[in-house]
Amino acid sequence: MVTTAVEWVFLKFHPSRFTNPNRPLTSRCSNRLGFRRFSSSASLSVAAAASSSTVSEVDPKREPVSLGHATRPDFPILHQEVNGSKLIYLDNAATSQKPTSVLKALQNYYATYNSNVHRGIHYLSAKATNEYELARKKVATFINASDSSEIVFTRNATEAINLVAYSWGLSNLNAEDEIIVTIAEHHSAIVPWQIVAQKTGAILKFVNLTPDEVPDTAQLKEMLSRKTKLVVIHHVSNMLGSVGAKVLVDACQSVPHMVVDVQNLNADFLVASSHKMCGPTGVGFLYGKSELLSAMPPFLGGGEMISDVYLDHSTYAEPPSRFEAGTPAIAGAIGLGAAIDYLSEIGMQRIHDYEVSAVSQYLSLFLDQILLSDFLLKLVCKGFMIMRLVQCPNIFLCFWIKSFFLTFFLVCRMSISSSVKLFKMSF
Repeated sequence: MVTTAVEWVFLKFHPSRFTNPNRPLTSRCSNRLGFRRFSSSASLSVAAAASSSTVSEVDPKREPVSLGHATRPDFPILHQEVNGSKLIYLDNAATSQKPTSVLKALQNYYATYNSNVHRGIHYLSAKATNEYELARKKVATFINASDSSEIVFTRNATEAINLVAYSWGLSNLNAEDEIIVTIAEHHSAIVPWQIVAQKTGAILKFVNLTPDEVPDTAQLKEMLSRKTKLVVIHHVSNMLGSVGAKVLVDACQSVPHMVVDVQNLNADFLVASSHKMCGPTGVGFLYGKSELLSAMPPFLGGGEMISDVYLDHSTYAEPPSRFEAGTPAIAGAIGLGAAIDYLSEIGMQRIHDYEVSAVSQYLSLFLDQILLSDFLLKLVCKGFMIMRLVQCPNIFLCFWIKSFFLTFFLVCRMSISSSVKLFKMSF
């Protein structure tokens, strides 16, 4: 399905709850979470841990609540008020907030076993190495990679794309080879291939969007040829194997929102960022098929990525170590593993179903508001036009008729605003 990762980018599984007409008004607006109040000029400090469990428990005796409302206590940053209102965060497409379990995992690493990985035999190093590699296995399981060696930790998805561009791209692309990219891609999925195209003489081609603002798959299929060596696209099904093209999938906006199965997609490469899936900043990952990673040269040189070093040459480690030069983001990877545990405990299909339902209700409410406002405005304008045509002789009657129309319009607008406010309070 082409639109999956594009349509739901702004909601993630944010802490929202939608108005239940059967629930009393007071229960919608209750402040049972104990929010702290801040002014706009006050510094916003992170609240104390909200829950000792990974995902907040919901009392089965109570009326069922939405997934957003049930998980809101897990995010300490949301336990505050800004300018007199509960903090509601919707900018998950840029970065997501972190649950208590992720914050505890980071603190636990630095407080109890902070050490470098793959470099020592002492207790702290061994434990750090085990937890780091366990996080890699969690990522592999989360996206259904065939083996954890197909997962390379990077600084973010941008670095993961650059890794493929410079390692695979410079080694496999030649003059007149074609790279196909959609115009809907993030800059990080366009600029690296522009640079590689300039260096190799390859040709960069772009797929336009349909009137529905999704990539034109018909145009994409027309562009494919024997010259096509790579297709870079956000999360869609891979139907390109028959032309011999490699496929790089930008899954930053799909991995946090739905079940992703790289084997089912048959993607050659897939990238994602931790910070958009409730994990720490500064870490992301690249999935690559084993045979491709094994044939690719190193992206960066340094410690950890070598097998043997001589004065005139070096031999390189097997993937994924070959692509993880230097000390990695150990705490970040462990935090990403904790974020995956958190999302998996909720269930990715459950998150996806909730988002689809949430967006439908959200859009329906505001579409109704726009349509009703347009109707009321037209009604008032027509009322004024009729009055002008009739030329009411009584100035007082004319005044009261105008007042009626204006009052009717304003009361309706206030009613709509109240409904929207109640909707917001239900988050």
